[in-house]
Amino acid sequence: MARVYNFSAGPSMLPEPVLEIARDQLLEYGCSGQSVMEMSHRSSTFDAIIKDTEAALRRVLNIPDNYKVGFIQGGASTQFAMVPMNLMTTGHADYIVTGNFSNRAAKEAAKFGQVDVVASSKDKNFTYIPDPDTIAYTPGASYVHICENNTIFGTRYTKLPQVPGVPLVADMSSCILSRPTDVSQYGLIYFGVQKNVAPAGMAIAIVREDLLGNAGPAVPDMLNYKTLIDADSMYNTPPCWCIYMTGLVLDWIENQVGGLAEMEKRNNAKAAVLYDYLDSQEFYKNPVEKEFRSIMNVTFTSPTPELDKKFCAEAAAAGFVNLKGHRLVGGMRASIYNAMPAEGVAKLVQFMEDFRKANA
Repeated sequence: MARVYNFSAGPSMLPEPVLEIARDQLLEYGCSGQSVMEMSHRSSTFDAIIKDTEAALRRVLNIPDNYKVGFIQGGASTQFAMVPMNLMTTGHADYIVTGNFSNRAAKEAAKFGQVDVVASSKDKNFTYIPDPDTIAYTPGASYVHICENNTIFGTRYTKLPQVPGVPLVADMSSCILSRPTDVSQYGLIYFGVQKNVAPAGMAIAIVREDLLGNAGPAVPDMLNYKTLIDADSMYNTPPCWCIYMTGLVLDWIENQVGGLAEMEKRNNAKAAVLYDYLDSQEFYKNPVEKEFRSIMNVTFTSPTPELDKKFCAEAAAAGFVNLKGHRLVGGMRASIYNAMPAEGVAKLVQFMEDFRKANA
């Protein structure tokens, strides 16, 4: 069976060249006589893998020297608790709620201190991003938390909150490595890897050095950034396969794509094809205010829920899978992450037009 075009929001498709390398190295990595899935995390072979992966991440994202990197078990949802456990030093923090995951992060943080939701786009069903420059931030807040790209609702930040003296914490699970990022604008970046980086099962945290070491004595060692990072992400057995796959994806971005500036061009071009089509007709609707449309996750509906269901079924039969929208939104969602080829988007648009003609 031919490979399908997988528009899943996560776990998502991986670049075919990466999968081919992983396939070829599955039984034996290098001359080790074993798979990465079998080898000791304390071996010199895996030590080289994890060090090379961190070095590649630092190069690709241009991470400053005063930021530390941690490879952490669990996805971004674990980070919802780790962030306040480690950073809520004043007892309260500001959260901007622009979708489901920022809302969940705020609720989780409220278990560890006072959470001030200083802005929300719930009033318009999360179809826009509040202007960060007009928000009244809380004096003395430990940090400001955002989810930079909203996977479910299809929105993204185009301007970042920058509060003097207050670190910005960003969940970048669904937009990391899709474009150049000025890491110095953040105190902490975290992301689950299953959307744009690697298979599910790991999060990566990029933490400014001065924010480490503030966890209280009751914080478990496995949830303490400093403990994990001081041990070079080897405090316990790390998610070895995810780290290995992350390294392969970073190599693909760096050496085959040509870096994040080129990746951004590719992603913008793909998104433009889909949004231009959506704007050119009346059958499908995209509810997001144009300024805040996500480049990674494109949401749309047909005239009725019945047609939405029919669309998803016929699309799957034609090789376009996982287009059903999230239950909170309905309709359809095309996640067009780094690994989605341009031809996948072009063929989806042609299918959409054929479906429109047949069902208008």
